[in-house]
Amino acid sequence: MELRIETHQAVDIFCISGRLDLVSSSALKNMLRQRLSDRRMRIVLDMEKINFINSSGLGALISALRDIRLAGGRLVLCRLAPYIEEIFAITGLTRVFDCYPSVPEALESFANLPHQAALKR
Repeated sequence: MELRIETHQAVDIFCISGRLDLVSSSALKNMLRQRLSDRRMRIVLDMEKINFINSSGLGALISALRDIRLAGGRLVLCRLAPYIEEIFAITGLTRVFDCYPSVPEALESFANLPHQAALKR
């Protein structure tokens, strides 16, 4: 897995590519936890370039969603590759995660939220 983090105002965009499996999902969870400890609680995961995901990867996404919500933040996904969209539909994760077709639409979903400093920890 390769990971690049971009910042757009109060939102961090994680641009992920490659495999999201046992090894890489642990690294992703650690990066997300670090962001939470830095009080960066608005996260977009851009998943367009993920070419493989397994149960460990799905578990990491669910765990990250829980951690971020408990911290008072928000995690959204965008640009799911077609094969990942299919997995999310089959597993029902489309009802759990907020998913958007583009990065701008994912960013727009944060527009009406209170400023990050106002989010509870």
